[in-house]
Amino acid sequence: MAVPVADVEMPELDLDPVTWEEQRRLLVDLLEDHNWIARTPLGYVITRYDDATAMLRDDRWYSAIGLIAEMQGYDNPDFKRRSGRNILAMEGDEHHRIRRLVGPAFTPKSAERLRPFMAEVIDELLDPICARGEAEFVSEVCEPYPIPIICEMLGAPREDWKLFGRLATDIFRIFNGNLHRDGPAIVAAQDEMEAYMTALIAERRAAPRDDLLSDLIAVSEAGDRLSTEELLSLANSLLLAGTDTTRNQLACAVALFTQHPEQFRVLADDPSLAPGAVEEVMRYLGAIRGTARYASEPITYRDIEFPANTFIFPSLVGANYDGEKFVEPTDFDITRRSGIPHMTFGSGIHHCLGAFLARAELQEAFKAIARRMPNLQLAGNVEWKPLSNGIWGPTVLPIRFTPGH
Repeated sequence: MAVPVADVEMPELDLDPVTWEEQRRLLVDLLEDHNWIARTPLGYVITRYDDATAMLRDDRWYSAIGLIAEMQGYDNPDFKRRSGRNILAMEGDEHHRIRRLVGPAFTPKSAERLRPFMAEVIDELLDPICARGEAEFVSEVCEPYPIPIICEMLGAPREDWKLFGRLATDIFRIFNGNLHRDGPAIVAAQDEMEAYMTALIAERRAAPRDDLLSDLIAVSEAGDRLSTEELLSLANSLLLAGTDTTRNQLACAVALFTQHPEQFRVLADDPSLAPGAVEEVMRYLGAIRGTARYASEPITYRDIEFPANTFIFPSLVGANYDGEKFVEPTDFDITRRSGIPHMTFGSGIHHCLGAFLARAELQEAFKAIARRMPNLQLAGNVEWKPLSNGIWGPTVLPIRFTPGH
């Protein structure tokens, strides 16, 4: 007989500790006490790797990203319409269809063809700071790094990099938690992006090139193709999911390497460790710390009944520090060989579509940074975004290192 979740005895969890170290300690304590679920004012945190994976792979748990406006009481029809057609918020047959069609375009091969360009972009950004041996790393490297790669992938010319950067900054206001203030700027940026991408799609339909947009236009299964509206939604989702995540994850990585100089030296001595270093950084200090789902219908899991519309918050931090999956999970070790994938890319139908691209971007950045920034260390205090942000990382990261490389 299933027990209503409201009647189950479980710990209460404060999701707003001051630092990420405190948040991690709370979750590790829960795991060590064999608590897989904890209560919060908004719903239930899922702490263990296996439970988070199982619930994220259950299609009855819907993504809550489409409810951001509703949860903030923001009633803007244009904003709601755009949110509903975003692949990050789609569910059911519509979502399965889109993923099935676009999946072949997001392969390791598609990421590999961009590696030379990624290496060129990161070196170009590092040139001026390596000449002087110091930088505010977020604004000088992390912020501008992903935009040229997204533009190259979509086939947008270099002269439009600044335009994409400005639009991305405004669209990312969605994660600031204040739609009443930021909503008009977000919608205006989305309108401008839609007009730009509509013209670019028309160009690629007429004259395809070797880029992702042309690939997406060409995909077909049993005569089924993506409409212009669906292509626009995917381009917007790609900008949203593929830019701010990489910016923040790269900043998290460099902050982490300043705290673990021995690991940075290991990477510098053996650049072939870059793929493993990316996986360990994302496990240890992921820019995506959790996700939110709601029950689309009554769901029973582990003999607990979750009523329809119940919110759960699978903790990717908790999953990544689960001692049943990772040996000595609080140790940072870029040579770790666990065989267990970290959870920062998520799991299930909403697993990150651009995971291969993100891995390649970070690997190329890691190799260049380790080669060109010896004796990396902090040059001041790191300032961090609030832990409540959906995408998290440093806002200010002052560093210094030996110049001239």
